[in-house]
Amino acid sequence: MPRRTPRNALDRLRTPRGFHGFLKRASVCALVAGLLSPLSPATAADTGTPAATTAQAAADDHCGGRCSDILPPGQNGNATLAQILLNQAFGTQPAHADDQLGPYANLATGYSGLTDDKINTFFNDASFGVPEEQVASTVRPAGRTDVTIVRDKKTGVPHITGTTRYGTEFGAGYAAAQDRLWLMDLFRHVGRGQLTPFAGGAPANQGLEQQFWRSAPYTEAELEAQIVSAAAKAGERGELALADVDAYVAGVNAYIDASDKGRYFPGEYVLTGHKDAITNAGTIEHFKRTDLIALASVIGSLFGAGGGGEVGNALSLLAAQEKYGVAEGTKVWESFRQRNDPEAVLTQQTGSFPYLTRPEDPQGRALPDAGSVEAEPLVHDRTGSAAAPGATGASATAADAALSSARRGMSNALVVSGEHTASGHPVAVFGPQTGYFAPQLLMLQEIQGPGISARGASFAGLSMYVELGRGQDYAWSATTSGQDIIDTYAVELCQDDYHYLYRGTCTPMEKVERKNAWTPTVADGTKAGSYTMRVWRTKYGPVEYRATVGGNKVAYTSLRSSFLHEADSIIGFQMLNDPEYLNGPERFRSAVQHINYTFNWFYADSEHTAYYNSGDNPVRADGVDADFPVRAQAAYEWRDWDPAANTARYTPAAAHPQSLDQDYYVSWNNKQARDYTTAPWGNGSVHRGNLLDDRVKELVAEGGVTRAALVKAMAEAGLADLRAEDVLPDLLKVIESAPVTDPAVRTAVDRLKAWRAAGGLRTETSAGSKEYAHSDAVRTLDAWWPLLVKAEFEPGLGSDLYTAFTRNLPVDESPSAAHGPTGAHAGSAFQYGWWSYVDKDIRSVLGEPVKGPLAREYCGGGDLAACRDTLAATLKEAAGRTAAQVYPGDDNCAAGDQWCADSVIHRTLGGIKHGGTSWQNRPTYQQVVEFTSHR
Repeated sequence: MPRRTPRNALDRLRTPRGFHGFLKRASVCALVAGLLSPLSPATAADTGTPAATTAQAAADDHCGGRCSDILPPGQNGNATLAQILLNQAFGTQPAHADDQLGPYANLATGYSGLTDDKINTFFNDASFGVPEEQVASTVRPAGRTDVTIVRDKKTGVPHITGTTRYGTEFGAGYAAAQDRLWLMDLFRHVGRGQLTPFAGGAPANQGLEQQFWRSAPYTEAELEAQIVSAAAKAGERGELALADVDAYVAGVNAYIDASDKGRYFPGEYVLTGHKDAITNAGTIEHFKRTDLIALASVIGSLFGAGGGGEVGNALSLLAAQEKYGVAEGTKVWESFRQRNDPEAVLTQQTGSFPYLTRPEDPQGRALPDAGSVEAEPLVHDRTGSAAAPGATGASATAADAALSSARRGMSNALVVSGEHTASGHPVAVFGPQTGYFAPQLLMLQEIQGPGISARGASFAGLSMYVELGRGQDYAWSATTSGQDIIDTYAVELCQDDYHYLYRGTCTPMEKVERKNAWTPTVADGTKAGSYTMRVWRTKYGPVEYRATVGGNKVAYTSLRSSFLHEADSIIGFQMLNDPEYLNGPERFRSAVQHINYTFNWFYADSEHTAYYNSGDNPVRADGVDADFPVRAQAAYEWRDWDPAANTARYTPAAAHPQSLDQDYYVSWNNKQARDYTTAPWGNGSVHRGNLLDDRVKELVAEGGVTRAALVKAMAEAGLADLRAEDVLPDLLKVIESAPVTDPAVRTAVDRLKAWRAAGGLRTETSAGSKEYAHSDAVRTLDAWWPLLVKAEFEPGLGSDLYTAFTRNLPVDESPSAAHGPTGAHAGSAFQYGWWSYVDKDIRSVLGEPVKGPLAREYCGGGDLAACRDTLAATLKEAAGRTAAQVYPGDDNCAAGDQWCADSVIHRTLGGIKHGGTSWQNRPTYQQVVEFTSHR
């Protein structure tokens, strides 16, 4: 029962959503003709032609042409009303809106013959600067003489060059608004819990604003205080950061004014009722500092806040103890939790980094009484469509669906030391797996100015610095790490339900409210309605559940170390962009130590590689088990905790997993290091990180690793079915432990073996065929997995405990997501599932050695023959299911269309939509880097 904001909450956002009903092709042409009369962005701005401009002078670049990157669907995330109408009616795309979809998608069928000289068939040259013949335009935003924005012909990426710091950041803000204004506006409203008044009252929008605001219910004063506080703590760098933010915001607002005057602002403002297409009446609100903090709270909660879920852990522990008794139930629970599994794939391969190890004698636990837990209601005072029959359930379903993948993480990294490469220089292939949206959450840019020199990706609206990318002679990237920085406290109530004991004093809770109302628009026809979101805050964080503990009423609250500190990471990103500061791996580690969110950071230059795990890890009181709720008493609080500022003592930098020049690093949100407990369940013997580790380990053993070889390893892992590669062989070994006489089972086994022998990949028969090779085997495994897991474990665990464990960790996460947490067409797959449980249990039944086994054997009660019967029966049932049953279809795909069910579809966050592409399980933004020299 976690209460963290899930990544796939965004998958529920649909804005705009009502285009097809109002667009009639007969009227579109006349409407578009009238809308084309305003000035275009190019003619309205101070723009030079390629012949009249001098190409941007490249900064000191040590990549030697060996840096590449890609970010689909395209750089341009803004579209005028005319462009939206043409897209919806005829499928036409604005320039650079989708030109990266093809190269990105083509890697799935083109990787096998990849060589270094063909990398930029699937990626783009990420060298600094723009060759003169490639200059598409040069803009001097707002007529400034201290900054230019050069865009290249191929991708339209902005290359921002400033002669002053202010001008540089002004240009960064202006370029961001050029490419992502609507998205930035959307997310500042999401962060404030005000999406429905801005974009409409659709249930998906209701669910999204409810979910995000619940985790960060800030007042406007708190938003402002966070940026001021972050700057004040950092001295001169803090002052510089504040000035950068102000210049960036000024640039954003300059573009708003220019686009409003020139009438080339994003068309979504018309469709959602904020602007009039004929008179231009209406306002696009200027941005301010606090909007950036609201945006940061969304991104931080999505990708950088590990932990939570303690109430859900408590419920499954109680279920295990109810089933087996306290001692044996705890043993069973711990074996499924896998806090420190000895068979787990690791990013840091040596050393021990103890964090949140299980205490021998837990202190202060506050487990709920059976049946007493109730979620704290968020929404009150519904009116209009919000109070209509089914409305409450619709928005609750949206929020609940989002919660199902609350402990998700994203991104991967493959980094090989120069000792094992063909060139003698380190090679890296890495990037964040942030989902697929149109426009994309990330945007590309190059920024060159005083104290800043970088190219790469940043989240829209936070792009005053490059957040993931390359500098002059180094590159860096991150994956979500997920270590626990969120704890649940049980505050004892006093007087009534809205007072609690704080260090012996009965203290009132703070009520924070957001009153939202909406009316129908062209984009969202949901009828008028309103409601109030209400959060009760304590010094131990917002209330999320209520229960009784030992018969006494308590409220369960959630305390996150990054709460009230959404802006603190700005200093680390500033350092990463500063060529004067960042001159090697030690300075890299120093920079990312300033990032308080939970990430794994990777670094490569021409000589060294490095890794560091960031995050403000609070030091818990002795004996506290952070996996469960603890009593809200001084003895169990974070050490040196100041509730007013929400600061505490944090584990020292040396205690975080880190190293320099390891033979190779891989990360796919797997376990960081030995003894370093992560919040998510599922870090066991089989993890998608193994798909990378096995391939890179083999490359390193062979030696002579090239960029192409590392890209091929990533690409193949991104097509692999984890279940087929790492679990299926032992499942089939059990079934074939005796002669297989049933013809249906024999056929299914032979098909699965043939697929596994071919690599167990989910890939097309040929480029563009939209049909899988070994499609029957793929369909069979998709149908079989949930059947076999249930049949293997539920009889032994019992229905209650089995259900409780599935709430801690979903059974499956296949690409089609028919029975997984991701949401359809999301790309990311095979992160969370019961693969380790099945693997360990089956190996135990086969009599094979297992390190860190489950507490009991479950398949067939531990009897090989009975286990074989269970697997054979479920396999036969699965093989008999039709494609239409396994892939039931949705708004995008017909029932039975296997390829389409897996396909990646960029979810629309604006008016421009794109078609689906073949499934790949890879980073959204990705770099391929190999530096040839160093300053």
